[in-house]
Formats: sequence, structure tokens, C-alpha cells
Amino acid sequence: MKQVAVLMLATLVNLAGWSQTPIDPVLMTVAGYQVTRAEFEYSLNKNYESPSQVTEQEIRDYVDLFINYRLKVQAAKDAQLDTLASFRNEFRTYRDMQLKAFVYDSLYADSIAHVVYETLKTSVGDSDIVKVSHIFLYVPQNSNIDFVNKQKERIDSIYAVIQTIQTANGGILNAEDFAELARKYSEDGSTAQEGGELPWIGPAQVIPEFRDAAWGLRPGQYCKPILSAAGYHIIYMHQRKQLEPFAEKCQEIIEQLNKRGLREDAAEHMIERMVSESGGTMTREDVMQKVQRKAVAEKPELQYLIGEYYDGLLLYEASNRMVWDKAAHDEAGLEAYYHANKSKYKWDSPHFRGYTWRAKSKEMAARLKKILKNCSADEGLELLKQQLPEDSVKAVRVHFGVWQRGENSLVDYLKFKTGKEPTPNKVLPYYGVIGKVLKQPKELIDVRAQVVSDYQAMREADWIKGLRSRYDYTVDEDVVATVNKH
Repeated sequence: MKQVAVLMLATLVNLAGWSQTPIDPVLMTVAGYQVTRAEFEYSLNKNYESPSQVTEQEIRDYVDLFINYRLKVQAAKDAQLDTLASFRNEFRTYRDMQLKAFVYDSLYADSIAHVVYETLKTSVGDSDIVKVSHIFLYVPQNSNIDFVNKQKERIDSIYAVIQTIQTANGGILNAEDFAELARKYSEDGSTAQEGGELPWIGPAQVIPEFRDAAWGLRPGQYCKPILSAAGYHIIYMHQRKQLEPFAEKCQEIIEQLNKRGLREDAAEHMIERMVSESGGTMTREDVMQKVQRKAVAEKPELQYLIGEYYDGLLLYEASNRMVWDKAAHDEAGLEAYYHANKSKYKWDSPHFRGYTWRAKSKEMAARLKKILKNCSADEGLELLKQQLPEDSVKAVRVHFGVWQRGENSLVDYLKFKTGKEPTPNKVLPYYGVIGKVLKQPKELIDVRAQVVSDYQAMREADWIKGLRSRYDYTVDEDVVATVNKH
């Protein structure tokens, strides 16, 4: 969730030191930082499919939003939030993920590929290597006979479907049809979404039952269900051939290994090598900054991507501290705001405020009702923790809430007299509700979510007002007039 919020906030991003183009005119200066027209346009146009159709009013509105954004980022920097270990670690993790595509130890990758090739070569011997797909149903070693029979019935049903498809296709089973069935039915989590396809394999790389069935197939053929030590398989043969020399096979092996993380490993290996070869003059951070300079030279837009995440992450920290989290836990402030604005919170229909409960026995049900009967708001949940035995967690289920008709089946049936009787629960057969039906909100708890949202908006507006008083900012209207028009 945090990363999603960062990326949403970053739609109002200024490149803050990541993109200064000297020949570009300065559109605004906020807290001493000069925002160029190019920076502003980059941020503005990310929000529109057709930048040329952005209206003058939309540009004007965005100028105000951008000022607010820059002010918040500056306040976060002044509060030294960018020095927090949590902030720096999260930013570096994201930055390094983007930069690893630009650093790669090919010698390391080739060495790993060579090891894989030699293993494959040894396993193949004088035989062919094969490219197959399979549909797999898992049968654990300790499975009881009923489960084994169930899986056998399932694999036989899948086999019957394959035969039906083959007959409908004039006696031919297309690889695409097999892949679709594998995606739908196979329990091999590592291959199912790839249509059951395995990498090129040699006979010594697979269990004997699988080997015997697969190497007996020609391209386009499939086998009857077989039972191995792992479970049931139906195997489809794509291709078979003699193993090529390493020079011809290397790139294919590397591509397969990249899907399993080789690219990231090779990048990390190169970073560590660069640090080591510096003879102690460079840290990992020094190396990554060097890589970043090289990467930006090759791909200039990368500076925007990294810059927006940096500022977006910084803004998230500041907004959470100053508005979101602070407002959500300011009980006195929320109460005062609610009572000052009580008239704006109205319901179109009655709501039930109280508890729904289920219990294992009549005795437990009686205890629940006694404890919850005179509780105000949601204090009953705490009382239950104090007064019920610790081992009663499996004997009761209690929820507090405010629900309108259609939101809770127990409340609908017992309080609003609508809906069907709740489905019987064998573990917790006794049920009920305790609380009141209210025509309109009576307390903060009744409309807390709406109040928190409104209170946060008010606090953010106050925060921005204070920042606009604290920091200087100017806008060059002549440059604003040229946005997307030069």
C-alpha cells in the first residue's frame, strides 16, 4: 500500500535536482528551488493522454497544486525526513532495482550458464534433449487411498478432454490446446501459467517414470496419465534433438536462467566486483551513483522516474506525519470537529449501531449478552477480553459496527426484519445482535470514517496555508503562458 500511495502522490512530482536544464526557462521558484518549464510540463502531461489538449485553466490549477507539492517536499526536507534510515533504505531499494538493468556481469552469467550446460551435457549422454509440457496433479507420499483415487479420476477426466479435443481437430492435438488445459488444471505452480512448459531437459534430470514416458514420444504426441513419485502427469512432446555445442546453447540457457533471477544476481555480482576493484576507495553507494550517472546518460527519462519516487516517498512521509496518521488518532480533535459540524452528517436511512455475535453454547451466549448489554460505543470488545477465559477465542465471535440495511445479514434478519435467516453454523450455532437502530447519527463513532476524512482535509488545508506563509514562492506568468506551446 505504501508504494501505491507514493506513486499516486508522485503525479505531482517536481524533479528536485534530478533534471535541471540550463537553457530551459524557470517557471516558478518555490522555497529557493527553481522549477523549469520542462520539469513542470513533464509532471503536468503525465496526467493527460493528449497534452496538447490541456486547457489554460487546467494549467493554472496545476500551478497551484505544484506549488503546494513543492512546499510540502521542502518542509519534509527541512524536517530531515530524508535522513531517516527507513526512508533511505526504501528509496535505495527502489533506485537500485531500476539501475540493475544497466549493470551486468556477463562473465559471471556465462560461468553459471556453463555449469548448467555441463550438467545438462552429462545428463544427456548419447540421448536427445527434449522440450515438453506436462499437466501435473500432486499426490504426496503419505496420501490416503481416497485422495489417490480422487486425483486418478481427475487426471483421467483431463485425459478424456484431451482426446475429445484431438478428435475434434481431426486427430491432431495442438500445443496451444494442451497449454490451455495445463494453465487451467495443472498443479505445478512453476510451470502452469506457462502452459506446463519445461525447459530443455536431459533424461538424467527427471524421475524415471517421467523419463520413460517422455522419451517414448515424438513431436506432437502425448502420453496416457502416468504416476510418478510426485504425482500424476500427462506429457506433451514439443521437440527433441541432439544437444548443441555450448556456443549455440549459451544464450538460450541464460534466457532461461534470467527468468529465475540470474540477471539480478549478475548485476549484484558486478556491483560487488566494482566495490572490490576500487581498492577501498568506493562504497556500494558510490558505485550506485556512478551507475546512475551512466544509466541517465543512456536513458535520460530514468532521472524522472527515480526523482519522482524520491520526492513522492518524501511527501508520503511528511503527509502521514502531519495529516493522515496524526488526524486519524487525534480523538479530541475529531470529537470537537464532529460536534462543530454535526449538522452536515445525515443518513438517508436508519442504521444499526452495536454488536453481532455467535457463540458455541447457550452458557457462552448468556455471558456475552450480559457483558455487552450496557456497553456504550465499542468498549464491549475490551470488556470481553477482560472477562472471558483466554481459551474462549474459539467459542465466540463478536463484531462491533454501524450498519445500514443490506450490509450485515444478522442485522438485516434480527433488526431490520429483512433477508433470510442466517445460514446455520455448526461450530457457533447460537447468534444474536445487541444494540440500537438509529434514525440519525448520535455520536462520532456513528460516522467516524466520514469525519476522519473531512478532518484530514481540514488539517491539510491548514498545513498548506501555514507553508505558504512560511516559505517564499514566485511564478513567472509569461513562462506559464508558453506551457505546451513552444
